[in-house]
Amino acid sequence: MSKIRQKMERSSRAKQFMPFDALKGFREALAEKERIVVPKRELSEEQKMELDYKLKQIHKMDVITVEYFQKGEYVRVTGVVSRIDETSRVLKIVNTGVPFDDISDLQGEVFIEQEGA
Repeated sequence: MSKIRQKMERSSRAKQFMPFDALKGFREALAEKERIVVPKRELSEEQKMELDYKLKQIHKMDVITVEYFQKGEYVRVTGVVSRIDETSRVLKIVNTGVPFDDISDLQGEVFIEQEGA
């Protein structure tokens, strides 16, 4: 006596072999817990003046590297300046908006050329 089974659908068969995650979000929570939270550095007046000077030298389409504080850590982004909004005080690198107050460092060939001049 042989029982003939219907073929299982392909999508259902694939589900059998997917990894089982009994604790949804547990890995993400562990990764977040392992992240080292750094306090925001307070810049001196001299550093603030230097950053302000550099911000005024930036133009749209310049390629720069911005180091800024975000959610307890310092992040570096390198890319093309797509917008400088002085009213909202936001520098946009491609699609990343960086508030002026969170910027800790600006680097790029734009600044090297001007420092040597």
